[in-house]
Amino acid sequence: MNELISTWLSEQGLSSEYLASSATAVGIGLILLVSSLSYYIAKYQVLGLMNKIIINSKNTWDDALMEHGVLSRMALLLPFLLMLFLTPLVLENSSIASILLILLSKVLLTFQIARCISALLNVSRSIYQESAKQRFLPLNAIIQIIKLALYLVASIIIVSLIIDRSPVYLLSGLGALTAVLLLVFQDTIKGLVASIQISANRMVVAGDWVELPKYGADGDVLEIGLSTVKIENFDKTITTVPTYALISDSFKNWRNMYHTGARRIKRTVIIDLASIDFCSADKINQLTNAYLLQGYLSEKKQELALSEQNNKSDLTAESFTSLNSRQLTNIGTFRAYITKYLQQNSHVRNDLTCMVRQLTATQTGLPLEIYCFADTTDWQTYETIQADIFDHLFAIAPQFDLRVFQHPSGHDWQKNL
Repeated sequence: MNELISTWLSEQGLSSEYLASSATAVGIGLILLVSSLSYYIAKYQVLGLMNKIIINSKNTWDDALMEHGVLSRMALLLPFLLMLFLTPLVLENSSIASILLILLSKVLLTFQIARCISALLNVSRSIYQESAKQRFLPLNAIIQIIKLALYLVASIIIVSLIIDRSPVYLLSGLGALTAVLLLVFQDTIKGLVASIQISANRMVVAGDWVELPKYGADGDVLEIGLSTVKIENFDKTITTVPTYALISDSFKNWRNMYHTGARRIKRTVIIDLASIDFCSADKINQLTNAYLLQGYLSEKKQELALSEQNNKSDLTAESFTSLNSRQLTNIGTFRAYITKYLQQNSHVRNDLTCMVRQLTATQTGLPLEIYCFADTTDWQTYETIQADIFDHLFAIAPQFDLRVFQHPSGHDWQKNL
């Protein structure tokens, strides 16, 4: 081919002094022209047609090919391949231009193949993340390791091409650099080990709600990478945590809450100790009108009547007083009311723990802790259910002659003036 170009230039009257260099320049121009035309056809004609087919396709996996630029990267392979195969045909094999052009095409081809494989890995990750079984495999970390190895191999091949030595020659020299490589990639190695442990133990996956107080993270896991984990906090900020921190430090994962379909309510109502007293007969009659307490009061009346009868048989009439008898208290009745109220609430799960318990009295009063589970994991709905329960309890407490404790405020001082 080079001889044909030289003959044609000679026929055009070109001096023999410039014939060789001109033939080389024309040959390089032809190679670049053909390569450029092939890229234009591949990218704007063939690739454009394929993109239309992908858009009209009902499949979703092929959309990832276009999204991650796999086809456009593959289109660049064609001009580099043509450069590699046309150069020996157009230029003299022994010429410097031919050697440099072949070397350049091999280097570019190697780099572009690595980019294509990297894009295909991104496609596999996207397809995997859209599937139903994407929960327990740390694919991001695995893909990052593969990419790291891929570009390392590509770099070794490129260097071996430039220095004209076998890649095995370069690999043999890496043994002396092992200690340096371990130091440089220590976070990567620790992240890989952590990713394997996280996957094997199913500790956390993308989409989990986690809390890491040490790092100020409280939100949903966006991505588990080789060296970092991205967490989107509820204020829409992003916290980046080292992957190995999930192994070395403790954290709370709320995943099981979503699997259960219920979220715990654990809150106290603090009762003023001075308002706790026995229920009078009038108060008991009044509370009997509450349908939630009818069964409880009926049972308690029978229990107290039997207890009173037993006490009277053991004591004289003079010694039998209220001190020697059992009586209903407003706090106990209120606790029973709350229990029944929670049990009949359609938004409280009765198949899970549901109870009202007294905690140790403090200087602020007697805490009554409500411990139950709402039948939702949606945050807004959960807060509404919880607020409705305590709105009712705060409002109903005075019906039991109980006062909910709060520190004196301006309104309290005005009432006492």
